[in-house]
Amino acid sequence: SGNILMEIFGKILFVALGGAFGAASRYALNIFFAGKFAPFPFATFFINVTGSFLLGFLAVYFTEKFSAGENLRLFLTIGFLGAYTTFSTFELETFELLREKRLPTAVFYVSASFAAGLIGVISGIWLAKRL
Repeated sequence: SGNILMEIFGKILFVALGGAFGAASRYALNIFFAGKFAPFPFATFFINVTGSFLLGFLAVYFTEKFSAGENLRLFLTIGFLGAYTTFSTFELETFELLREKRLPTAVFYVSASFAAGLIGVISGIWLAKRL
């Protein structure tokens, strides 16, 4: 029983550490893109697309190409990418665009985010299968 609790605590620690790095990376990218590409929320768009690519890549890489330990997988996928990607921010920004009656920008943002995110996942899978 004590060993199981320590194992669970260890996994939680890897997720938390990955989350810290993912959140910090997201924040750094928001600072980097601040004020650029206005009024399009490019930082969130970029983060969602790159997060989709990385998750697609790692999903294949860890199952078909590289036997990663569970802690590394938890650190990168649940921890890092879970904190890095910004779907909730995406939803709030879409709402704000609609509230501001900027329907064309909102429709473009949702459509482009969905399409580019899907392309990111497909590209990540494609690359991982070819390594």
